[in-house]
Amino acid sequence: MSGARDKKDLPDRPSLDIPVNQLLTIVENMSEGAFIVDMDKTITYLNPAGEKITGFSLEEAVGQKCFDIFRSSICENACPLDEGIEDRGISFKTRVSIIDKSGMEKTVKINTIPIKNKKGEIVGGVRIFHDISEFERFKRGLNKKFHIDDIVGKSPRMREILSYLPDIAESDSAVLIEGPTGSGKELIARAIHYMSPRKDGPFVIVNCAALPETLLESELFGYVRGAFTGALRNKPGRFSLANNGTLFLDEIASTAQSFQADLLRVIEDGEFTPLGGTESQRADFRLITATNLDLKKMVQEGRFRDDLYYRLNVIRITLPPLKDRREDIPLLIEHFIQKFNLLKGKNIEGVSSEAMRIFLDYDFPGNIRELENMIEYAFVMCKGRLIMPEHLPKDLLNASSNTLVELSGREKKEADKIKAILEKFPRGREQAAKALGISRTTLWRKMKRYGIR
Repeated sequence: MSGARDKKDLPDRPSLDIPVNQLLTIVENMSEGAFIVDMDKTITYLNPAGEKITGFSLEEAVGQKCFDIFRSSICENACPLDEGIEDRGISFKTRVSIIDKSGMEKTVKINTIPIKNKKGEIVGGVRIFHDISEFERFKRGLNKKFHIDDIVGKSPRMREILSYLPDIAESDSAVLIEGPTGSGKELIARAIHYMSPRKDGPFVIVNCAALPETLLESELFGYVRGAFTGALRNKPGRFSLANNGTLFLDEIASTAQSFQADLLRVIEDGEFTPLGGTESQRADFRLITATNLDLKKMVQEGRFRDDLYYRLNVIRITLPPLKDRREDIPLLIEHFIQKFNLLKGKNIEGVSSEAMRIFLDYDFPGNIRELENMIEYAFVMCKGRLIMPEHLPKDLLNASSNTLVELSGREKKEADKIKAILEKFPRGREQAAKALGISRTTLWRKMKRYGIR
C-alpha cells in the first residue's frame, strides 16, 4: 500500500470552493480510513489507511462509485451520505460490515461528514471508517465464541474449507478434523458449533491425550456416589454436559480400543450409563473429533476400530500445515500483531521486510500456534513500532541462517527467471506459477531455496 505521497502524484480532483489542500493534508495523515466523494458519489480521493482496510489502491478507487469500493449492505438501503445531506450534518453509524478487495468481510465503524462550499451548499462528503474486526474477534475470544470470520486465510485450500464450512455447520452430522498440531483444529470446531443450530447450547471440549483411560471414561460418562474410592457425590460426565450442544473430542487417536468400543455404543444408541450406575441416561449432542494422526492408516494397522472410524468420518476436514499455505503467513502475522496490541496495550505496526522474509522462509513445524508464540515473544523484545529480525526468537534466526545455500550456474539462471516473472506478476503468485509451468507449491519451494522474497 502507498505510504505518504506527494500532492503532485495524486490524481486530478474536482475544484471545490473549500481549501482542498488543507482537507487532503488532514485526510492523508489520518489513522482511520477515509475517502472523499462528490455529489455523484464518485470517489475523488482515498487515503493510505483506507487503502489498507479496503484493499484497493488510490489509483483503483479514484473515479469509481463509493459503493464499488466500500462494499457494504448499507449502500443498498440507507446511504450515509444521503442522510448527511438530508440532515445537513454528520451521519453516524455504529458498525457495519464491508467486503474488501480480497473478499474478506470486515467490521468497521463509520461516519460521514458533508463538504460545503463558501455558500454553505453541500458539494460532496468525507466518509471516515475505522476497522474494528480484530476488536470484535478479541471480544468473541474472551467469551470463547468464534465465527468463520475469525479464521484467517486466503490460500486456495483455506478458501475451499471456508466456503463449505457454513453448510457443514448447518448439518448435524459427525465431523472429523484432521491436521497437524497447532493448525487450528479447535478453532474450526468452535466455528462449526457457533454457526450451527446448536450455537445456544454448550460447547464441551475433552483432550483425550491429556487423560489416562480410566479418568477419561469417568470424565465422559460421569459417575455416581460410591462408584469408587473418593466418589463422594454424583458427578455428571461430559456427555451430559454437552446435551443440546456440541462435544469436541480432541486427539481421538490416542484413545484405547476398549474406550473406542464404549464410545461407539454411545454414538449408536444415544445412551450411556455413569460409572457405578444402573440406569442409562440419554444425551443429545453433535460430535466433532480431531486428530493429528492418520486415522485411516491406524485402522489398516489395527490400532483404531474401523466401525468407530466410519461413524466419526461422516464429514472430514483436512487442515494443511502452515508451510503449505505460506501466503497466509503475512495475514496471520497481522492478525496476531493486532491481537497482542489489544492484549498488551502496545501499538506495534508490523514487521520489517527482512523479518517477514525470515518468517516466509521458515517451515513452522509447530504451525499457527508456533507463529503466534513467536509474535508474542517479539512483542516482549520490541520497544519500537516495527518488529525487526533482532526481536525474533534465536531458534528462528538460526533456522533462517541454515537455509542459505550455494547456487549452481543452472540454479542461478532459474532464480533469475523466477525473479523476472515475479516482477511481471507482483501480486499474482498463481499467474507467476502458470507462466513458469509449475505449481504454486513448487514456486514457493523454489523461492525459499533461492532466497527470493
